[in-house]
Amino acid sequence: MRPDESCVTVNTLHDLEQALKDSDRVVAMVYVTWCPYCRKALPVFEKQAAGRGRQMLLVADDEEHVADAYGIDIFPTLLLFEKGLPVKRLDSRPGQGLNDKQIADFVHSCFLV
Repeated sequence: MRPDESCVTVNTLHDLEQALKDSDRVVAMVYVTWCPYCRKALPVFEKQAAGRGRQMLLVADDEEHVADAYGIDIFPTLLLFEKGLPVKRLDSRPGQGLNDKQIADFVHSCFLV
């Protein structure tokens, strides 16, 4: 990861599992590149990731292996992992995706101590 990157991008289930070992608490946005709602959510998630580094992951899942592993039916979906296990999630609504406030509120809630 370059120092100026705000979050890490992974492309496979294996890479996600490896990245989850780097931090006890990780927020991941699982998305597919063909989804217009995902493309809209990406810059919002990246903005929320600023300064959080490896605690924030973008998971490109065009083959939907991550979706299968975590029961994701709609994209984008945000997941909070603690010690490698999913403990909280925010699923998009069909035909609506996630709005900026939903993404910001979810990320903020994940880092409240």
